[in-house]
Amino acid sequence: MALAVVLAVLAGFIVRLVDIQVVNADDHIKDSMDAAFAGSQKLYGARGSIVDENGQTLAGSILQYDCQLDPLLITQIDGLVLEKKSEARLWEQVSQDVAEITGQTPEEVRAIVGQALADNPESRWAKLENGVSTEQFRALADLKMPYITCNSHPARAYPDGAVGGNLVGFMGTDGEALEGLELSQNDCLAATDGERTYEKGKDGVVIPGTERETPATDGGTLQLTINRDLNWYLQQLIAEQTQNMAAQHGAILVYEVKTGKVRAAAEYPTIDPNDVDGTPDPDDRASRIFRDWFEPGSTFKGLTAATVIDAGGQTPQSTVVASGLENFPNGARVRDSFQHPAYEYTLTGVLIDSSNAGISKFSEKVDKQTRYDYFQRFGIGQGTNSGYPDERSGLINPANEWGAQTTYNTSFGQGVTTTMPELARAYGALVNNGVKMPLQIIESCTKADGTVIKPDVAEPEQVISPETSAQMRTMLENVFLQAPYAKTVEIPGYRIGGKTGTGEKSDGNGHYKQGVYYTTMVGFAPADDPEYVVVVTLDEPTKVTSSAANATAFQKAMTQVLKTYRVMPSTTSPELLPKFG
Repeated sequence: MALAVVLAVLAGFIVRLVDIQVVNADDHIKDSMDAAFAGSQKLYGARGSIVDENGQTLAGSILQYDCQLDPLLITQIDGLVLEKKSEARLWEQVSQDVAEITGQTPEEVRAIVGQALADNPESRWAKLENGVSTEQFRALADLKMPYITCNSHPARAYPDGAVGGNLVGFMGTDGEALEGLELSQNDCLAATDGERTYEKGKDGVVIPGTERETPATDGGTLQLTINRDLNWYLQQLIAEQTQNMAAQHGAILVYEVKTGKVRAAAEYPTIDPNDVDGTPDPDDRASRIFRDWFEPGSTFKGLTAATVIDAGGQTPQSTVVASGLENFPNGARVRDSFQHPAYEYTLTGVLIDSSNAGISKFSEKVDKQTRYDYFQRFGIGQGTNSGYPDERSGLINPANEWGAQTTYNTSFGQGVTTTMPELARAYGALVNNGVKMPLQIIESCTKADGTVIKPDVAEPEQVISPETSAQMRTMLENVFLQAPYAKTVEIPGYRIGGKTGTGEKSDGNGHYKQGVYYTTMVGFAPADDPEYVVVVTLDEPTKVTSSAANATAFQKAMTQVLKTYRVMPSTTSPELLPKFG
């Protein structure tokens, strides 16, 4: 019986030990780690980099340090020094070196320790400085003072400053993504922090064998389609042009015709993500290219011309008779920007002279629902699904809501809004054998384990026939050959084409502002085999209020694009078309 009792007690102990050490081991370990002598340390993962098309870094992670002082240890070491028991330097001397490293004054550094000891004579912690650089950390470590300790943590850095700043976005001081692709692509870039846990003895020493570690996982690398060097050049260019024309804002967008990839998105004003407070206007901290919309004005005449050729049986040499002011049977009135008698305009001539009345008459060759459908197919009002956060879409009301005036105004870009990405994509379709390519600013996300994730993009879409596209290339080339600004946009050795637009601006109360415009120039090159579309916009230029204000910037921008991508000069000659029948 005694043996049975002993065996029963022993069995109970064994069951309990198995329960503690095997069945519920994890729970008990967690309880022990939560106890008074448990400790933990966060293991930071590095946020992924943002790079350009060639792998050049636009945003990356660096290490910064948060440094602390041990006030009690300072007093103890000073005491040993005064007693001649230590050869260390006094805090009064060391504090001068510390202040020089951190950028504080010696008085400020000493006050940190003084205040901590005044609050608690046994204080073992006081904040010296957060966000200390690696260089500063090494300088502090070289002082070899045991009362100075620093903990590392990742921070964000933008090595090229404002280059692509509006597109890339920025982070908050707390490490939260706040704007741009930093925000919208956070799932790709964000790291997963790990943790190291351990138990400490009463003296604070880690107990061997108690350490457990959950490793951190670094974020992925986000590769963009833009070219860093090209973007830098175009940012300098649009800043100069915006200021020269005394405009509120300016932007240049470069769209690769055959791939749909954006190779540059330059804006002014811009933001340096390293110094967000240096850009006080919140609207200037984001990309106006992707968030602003505008009335495109006469750039829409290109879309109307393509529609009446593709669906209305017209040709570049089809004609209408239009004067400087036309009254239409439905009561609408359309006026050109210059007075002239009735001309027998060809469709090409309407684009060259940018005649509102002429394109309005051509627009009658198809019904308004057909025009609306083509605008939709070109992507107007559809957005581009680029991946930029809160990207705006243009606005075009259904054709059955068009009034008498709107029926004609939409043919020349009034009563409708679009965005720079929508307009670039539409003109890409105009000249790319009629194929609309999905617009992209994101190339890929490469995860820490090497997995490459491509963005979801729409399928290419045939908007107009290849024959119509060929005719549009010829007509738009003639615009840049015969328009008054032809010499300004000319690029020696290359055939180019395009269109300008001068859009009116709403005053917010249902009327247009007087004398101020949103000017646009969109063009492509080479005209015989288009590779790039460049869009240049200025918001309310005042030195020159027409779209001629954009011409110099367009010519320089397109020239640089052709150089950057080593596009060969044209070897064929353009076909000249007549303006009048």
